[in-house]
Amino acid sequence: MMKEIRNGYIGNPAQMVTLRRLELREGRGKGNEIIEVATAGGLALDILPDMGLDIGQTRFKGINMSWLSKNGYDSPASFQPFDNEFPNYFSGGLLYTCGLRSAGLPNRDGDEFHPLHGRFHGLQAEQVSAETEGDEIVIKGVIRECAMFAHELEVKRSIRIPVYGSSVTVEDKITNLTPRDEEYMQVYHCNFGYPFLSEEAHLVLPEDRETVPRTEWAKTGMEKTTSFEKPVDSEEERVFFQKMSKEFYARLENPVLGIDMTISWSGETLPVMNEWRSMASGEYVLGLEPGNCYLMGRHDERENGTLKKIKAFETVENMVKIEFCDRNAGK
Repeated sequence: MMKEIRNGYIGNPAQMVTLRRLELREGRGKGNEIIEVATAGGLALDILPDMGLDIGQTRFKGINMSWLSKNGYDSPASFQPFDNEFPNYFSGGLLYTCGLRSAGLPNRDGDEFHPLHGRFHGLQAEQVSAETEGDEIVIKGVIRECAMFAHELEVKRSIRIPVYGSSVTVEDKITNLTPRDEEYMQVYHCNFGYPFLSEEAHLVLPEDRETVPRTEWAKTGMEKTTSFEKPVDSEEERVFFQKMSKEFYARLENPVLGIDMTISWSGETLPVMNEWRSMASGEYVLGLEPGNCYLMGRHDERENGTLKKIKAFETVENMVKIEFCDRNAGK
């Protein structure tokens, strides 16, 4: 960005990129901070420090890419870690992080109850910074999930967005700050909605993969894992586990809009992509969710032999990158 300043094209970097901190003044999310970002490459998104430093509404070249639930942005104060409360506060957004001690179905593990998709998104980030470093916007923060006499898991999150580009990269360093090994689960719940998601869209996945339906209902839609329909009233959701071994990516293409999205991730730490498809009217969404687990909840994941452990004082590093592309650029 400095080259435009040096060459005299601009005097204020804000002419090329938006980076500012706002506060919601009304509605369910009143009081929440938003870090608003817009790049010279046409990407605009909300970063949410009060909701796990996750990512909310996202547009590319003025077109909506992400999915928001009916709830929209909510306050962490509304988070109720009880069974069946999740539909009342789930917001969606481009990234809704699940974990850190459970993800997927609500479950009771010993004397402890774990809500659907865990507690991470209801945690507020601290040590938050947002600045431009050269030609990159960098947003950082720390999220901690802990309990007295029990666990202490810390996530140091960095979000990197190129000033001239249209991608967002999330890098997490998860550290177990106790002298005991800890079982943990983490899923990066990335959500895409209309008009980017429509019956014209198509999902491209690596050929070298195994697709496992979560339910008998999902099994009836095995031929629909990469194609989409128009909204259907009261359509039940389907979830598939996409187990990849060599290439870890998924690409959503919309030839009518001329826009593609590619999501890639660190497959050595996030070996499973959960594919969530809801074609229901009013709940029309595709979730592409790289994770270190399936969506069975802490108790059943342990019974299945797929519950991961992070050793005492160990740090695990995850990466998820989402990149949007305009097929018509340069024509």
